[in-house]
Amino acid sequence: MINLLLDTIRRHKAGEAVGVTSVCSAHPLVLEAAVLQALDDGTAVLLEATSNQVDQFGGYSGMRPADFRNLAHEIADRHGLPRNRVILGGDHLGPNAWHNLCPDEAMGNADALIEAYVAAGFTKIHLDCSMSCAGDPSPLTDDTVAERAARLAKVAEGAAVRDRGTSDLLYVVGTEVPVPGGAHKTIEVLAPTSRDAARATIARHQKAFEDAGVGPAWTRVVGLVVQPGVEFDHAHVFDYERDRTTELRGVIDDHPHLVFEAHSTDYQTIERLTELVEDHWAILKIGPGLTFALREALFALAAIEDELIDAADRSDLVAVVERRMLDVPQRWRGYYEGDARAQRLARRYSYSDRLRYYWPDPQIRAAQSRLLANLGAIDVPLPLLSQYLPDQYTRVRHGELAVEPTALVIDRVRDVLRGYARACDPSLRARADKPVRGQTGSGRL
Repeated sequence: MINLLLDTIRRHKAGEAVGVTSVCSAHPLVLEAAVLQALDDGTAVLLEATSNQVDQFGGYSGMRPADFRNLAHEIADRHGLPRNRVILGGDHLGPNAWHNLCPDEAMGNADALIEAYVAAGFTKIHLDCSMSCAGDPSPLTDDTVAERAARLAKVAEGAAVRDRGTSDLLYVVGTEVPVPGGAHKTIEVLAPTSRDAARATIARHQKAFEDAGVGPAWTRVVGLVVQPGVEFDHAHVFDYERDRTTELRGVIDDHPHLVFEAHSTDYQTIERLTELVEDHWAILKIGPGLTFALREALFALAAIEDELIDAADRSDLVAVVERRMLDVPQRWRGYYEGDARAQRLARRYSYSDRLRYYWPDPQIRAAQSRLLANLGAIDVPLPLLSQYLPDQYTRVRHGELAVEPTALVIDRVRDVLRGYARACDPSLRARADKPVRGQTGSGRL
């Protein structure tokens, strides 16, 4: 399975403007959308669990790495996607979730995290030790970040050899790593990584791997995370401007096994995503943008439900989400600024989509299930579908999509993935005959 990712990277290094979409989400409907997209495109699917979603203790999703693997394989099996076309990756693996602890404790947890991911069969490992722990200077030096990353690579190599007799793990490294899930605060200025900083990062990581005794693994470091000037905050998107990365792009030409990995590409237009791939960001990561689209679809169905279902029988999904976010505010408080009205709007509609942390909540899951069951038991009038999910309505009218609530939600998520598929595959761009809604210039999905 790892050869499918390597093949894309080799093709890219040979001059083809090809890339791969990295789906960073643990939501089952998002994973299902990604599997269905891979089936349609005839590609592999790269599914990445992020360290705060999935860890050895369960993360906020309640899943350990083996649970995520089982969920991904169950969805793939159900839809007939061969498991050798399912690539599992670990995103931001390092001490980030335990940055409030001292470095020794945080790194001890990170060691166990890496072991759990490798033991569960994850083969693409993003080593992220860029966040300062308690008592660390801020920001960390490149040397410290590289040394900690090499330590985790040594743990990963040992776990792979112990479990499988050899290691074919692929790694991603980098010190200018965007904050997982988008910026915490409003962004004023965003500069791309400099050429010299990127070169220094590569040199320091390579030396750290050698010093840690895992020098041979350096040839399997396939991705470098740098800042291309791409980011989003709660209400704004920083679009890619390729003329600002001319010098940076040349760094990758000196390394035959390296491409750039772009984080926080959520909400970029198709044109900008395509330029990123052409400019050697051959791995495009997306997470909140997918659950943003999921929320759009579920809230649209909730509005349809309000028109069709008696008040006593409704799911009241939107109200349940709001209540639970207020009951358990830790995942959004401190991120959303402004007065009560501004925070309410951000809780529901923010690009940073802090709402994504709440989908595993039992009360919200129950409301979502009731919503889907309510609408699945009746015929949804097409004019209502046109009002709230117009692109899905068009596909229904063309006989491409069933008026089934879960299918409608998945298709809305796939609207985003279709754009990424076109950016990563020139052949799909060539045969596309119409733009994907919301990714034609506005930056909004």
